[in-house]
Amino acid sequence: MTFSNDSQLDPGRAGGGGGRGVAVGGGIGGTLLLLVVGLFFGQDGIDALTGGGQDSGGGSSSGQEEFAHCETGADANQYSDCRMIATAQSLDQFWEGYLPQAAGERYVLPGLELYQGRDSTACGTASSAVGPFYCPADQTVWLDVAFFDELQTQFGAEGGPLAEEYVLAHEFGHHIQHQIGTLGYAQQDPQGPESGAVRVELQADCLAGLWARGASGDTSGAVDLQEVTPEQLEQALNAASVIGDDRIQATTQGRVNPEAFTHGTSRQRQLWFWAGYRTGDLDQCDTFAARDLDNPPAFS
Repeated sequence: MTFSNDSQLDPGRAGGGGGRGVAVGGGIGGTLLLLVVGLFFGQDGIDALTGGGQDSGGGSSSGQEEFAHCETGADANQYSDCRMIATAQSLDQFWEGYLPQAAGERYVLPGLELYQGRDSTACGTASSAVGPFYCPADQTVWLDVAFFDELQTQFGAEGGPLAEEYVLAHEFGHHIQHQIGTLGYAQQDPQGPESGAVRVELQADCLAGLWARGASGDTSGAVDLQEVTPEQLEQALNAASVIGDDRIQATTQGRVNPEAFTHGTSRQRQLWFWAGYRTGDLDQCDTFAARDLDNPPAFS
């Protein structure tokens, strides 16, 4: 989706973080090895592989001054960092209105850190090799916008505005899970085709679909997302597909091992995003009650 040119961006929306904890949700990018290590050993295990630590290692801090060029929807339509700020504002607008009525929970604003190269988080060190992730310890989404280039060059994604926005919406979905109490299932049951980790990731995809439906054409806030087009929807579904466990494993290992799944198959990721987008109903995102993850209740 693209933003109306007169949308008003808040450059200060990108900022926050601190402390120490364990990353949950696994992100949706990076190499398969880093995904597996991160899931089992937390950010400390990733640091052991990448040489990371608590120091930022040259990463840039977010804030009003750094993103001063992000002023309007026209900037969001041109620059990925501005697009992430506008998308975060759109996500805030949607969840502030939707979450209380759907789940009886007041939406708590998550942090958003856009960094370059490496930065310190409450879950250890964020780096471009790890990909975007949500850290519950600081309730912040960490994202290096260079990941979007990697999504196309390494994973073969088509790209496009909604594909990038889907990535952030998925990570905000983990924050919603943190609020409603489902995020922890990822660490309790960390791998396998029916695991808690897979169900957590597929629910986050469904939550991203809820936002895409609810925010499309919403003119009630400072940022105005225009109506989603079929082409843009296809771009988001394509992005969900290329980061399925089966496709990543086939690309990096030459074989598919379902017992090592942590995020779901390409088809499942598309289906659950589509379930949220098609219904606009939080109850249809209950992946934990689903008997067959290949057949969301929304399609039965």
